[in-house]
Amino acid sequence: MEPVSIISIIDDDTSARVAACNLVRSLGFTVHTFASAEEFLRSASLKNSSCIISDVQMPKIDGLQLQEMLAVRGYKTPMILVTAFPTESVERRALAAGAACFLSKPLEADCVMRCIKQALASHDPDADTDAEHR
Repeated sequence: MEPVSIISIIDDDTSARVAACNLVRSLGFTVHTFASAEEFLRSASLKNSSCIISDVQMPKIDGLQLQEMLAVRGYKTPMILVTAFPTESVERRALAAGAACFLSKPLEADCVMRCIKQALASHDPDADTDAEHR
C-alpha cells in the first residue's frame, strides 16, 4: 500500500483556503489547511507534508519568505505557489528558488493535479528527515 500523500494548503483568505482544500481533496489527497505560514511552521505538517500549496501574498510571512525559510532549515518539501496577482518577476523568483509550480487564482483542477503529480514525483520523502539533524 502506498503511503498517504499529505498536501498542506496555506492561505490567509478563508474562502480561497476552503476552495483549494475542497479541490485538492476531490482529487483524492489528504489535506491539512493553515491560515498562515506561522501556523504551518508550528504544526506537525511541517515534517509530514508531501507537498505544500501556499499563497504568495500573506501578512507577516508570505509564500516566498516561507519557501526561503524552509530551504534554509533543510526542508525539501515541494511547493506550489499561488497568487491572485501574478507577475513575471514574482513567478521568476518562485521558480528560481525551487517552486514546483506557480499558479494563478482561481485554481483550475487540471493544473493543480498536474502540479501536485509533478511535485510528488520529484520529492524524496527521506530528504526532509535530514533537516532534523542539521
